[in-house]
Amino acid sequence: MDRSPPPFFKQGPSANARLLFFSLLAISLLIVDSRLDVLSRLRQGIATVLYPVQRTLLVPRDASQAGLGYLADITRLRAENAELRRIEAANANTLLQTEQLAAENQQLRQLLAMRDRTVIRSTVAEVLYDARDAFSRRLVLDKGQQHGVIAGQPVIDASGVVGQITRVYPLSSEVTLLTDRNATLPVEVKRSGERSVAYGGSHPGTIDLRYLRTNADVREGDLLVTSGLDGLFPSGLPVGVVQTVETGSSAFVTVRVEPVARAERTKLLLVLLVDPSATAAAAAGAVAPEPPREARGKRGRGN
Repeated sequence: MDRSPPPFFKQGPSANARLLFFSLLAISLLIVDSRLDVLSRLRQGIATVLYPVQRTLLVPRDASQAGLGYLADITRLRAENAELRRIEAANANTLLQTEQLAAENQQLRQLLAMRDRTVIRSTVAEVLYDARDAFSRRLVLDKGQQHGVIAGQPVIDASGVVGQITRVYPLSSEVTLLTDRNATLPVEVKRSGERSVAYGGSHPGTIDLRYLRTNADVREGDLLVTSGLDGLFPSGLPVGVVQTVETGSSAFVTVRVEPVARAERTKLLLVLLVDPSATAAAAAGAVAPEPPREARGKRGRGN
């Protein structure tokens, strides 16, 4: 009885024999290819046929890398944009501070030049803020009694007269500007020597000369300076420039003057540390009337 498997189930050579055969074949092909390079064209052909397949298989990877790179670029650009904005803001702040310091330095140089022109002892004061009074023009300074500031002292800037100290506190003081309606100042026309009194103007930011006779020698463009008759302000300090000379029906003319000092544009002012009581006494003594001759004669005979 035949017990061998049917031809359909015959397996041929054994697995070990096939492994040995294909191993020897592979080694032979490697040796032949390395020696004679006979399979290069076959490899090129296979690579050419498989290239579209490789590219197709790499599309998802390339797309994912491109997407991740795009998101990374957006994040990086946002971070760089935020950093550039911060640097720009810091540079702008530094530039503004530099410009402010340069402006204050220029104002301080001008004040020092004004101080050199005046022989009176003075101190530089910084404007803190405007006084909260809608009906007056006043500024608050950072110098007070501790710095030798007294009510009545003149205040000037690099251009001319600003005003006068009206209130004093231990560490601060209040200056009333010339444009305040209650301010007065003896002045004279520099060109002609015509003397008058300047009042706070009826229009904001101006000064008026009132009660001038119609034949007074005042013209548009004339420079007004302090006359020094009050004993406080040194003579010759610039006050303002004549803008208009208005002649009415009365016997007087009204002169509108624009101040030369720009208190609203500067933060540094110069306070002249004069003694108002001493200067007032000296001015009163200088203008005291001379006694009559009869009285002088009697005193002389009595002696």
